[in-house]
Amino acid sequence: MEELPASRVDAYLRRIGAARPGSASVAALRDLHLRHLRTVPFESLSIHLGQEIVLEGEALLDKLLLGGRGGFCYELNGAFALLLHSLGYRVELLQARVYSADGGQGVPYDHLALRVECEDGRPWLVDVGFGDHSHFPVAFDERGEQTDPGGVFRIVPAGGPEGDLDVLRDGVPRYRLETRPRVLSDFVTGAWWHSTSPASGFTRKPVCSLLTEAGRTTLSDRVLTITAEGERTERTLGDDAEVLAAYRTHFGIDLPRVPVPLHPRP
Repeated sequence: MEELPASRVDAYLRRIGAARPGSASVAALRDLHLRHLRTVPFESLSIHLGQEIVLEGEALLDKLLLGGRGGFCYELNGAFALLLHSLGYRVELLQARVYSADGGQGVPYDHLALRVECEDGRPWLVDVGFGDHSHFPVAFDERGEQTDPGGVFRIVPAGGPEGDLDVLRDGVPRYRLETRPRVLSDFVTGAWWHSTSPASGFTRKPVCSLLTEAGRTTLSDRVLTITAEGERTERTLGDDAEVLAAYRTHFGIDLPRVPVPLHPRP
């Protein structure tokens, strides 16, 4: 994995409002993880704006740091991996298959998550690219319940000889994780499928979502949902100007036009 120039590291840290940590500690990792979730939105807007998803380090950083954008799992965790590696953490990219509501699993390379070792050698599951998920890293080597503001998480053996792991939230399997390290280019096919296939949920409507101190703000097509202190409000936005203003106000994203669903539901 490439080492980022100091200027890129500093720009990334400014983007998420973090100071450069003095060491690759667990405390610093937790702080970086939460700040990332609160400043860089999970979003699929490029798919609906006709913009190519490029899984290369410089392109990912340009999108987040120069474009003021977010991305989906491949982009967010791919970029975060570069930052963490450059700050002294040992980082591995892992592929996962997301569970559907009926218990099925998605396509291979359905999701990108990170295994991160801190200076004390303990591994953590780091994931800033799964939308509504854990606020902090989850201990990779712990098999009991781990309480997080986002829910109660467990990492358990999936069974079979492969050594796969299931990641559960509140008792419900979220994704099946392989433990074999991958490289970013391995995920190109998965990213292409998710950004082009009518069977992918990402192509049906644009989504932009951000964790906030009070809860979460999500714009799904033209429906703006704000959860704050346990109270949820939802409203459908009107004209394009109102939609573009919502992207600017709630997510800091300035778009040239409103994203149009690539493969809308019939």
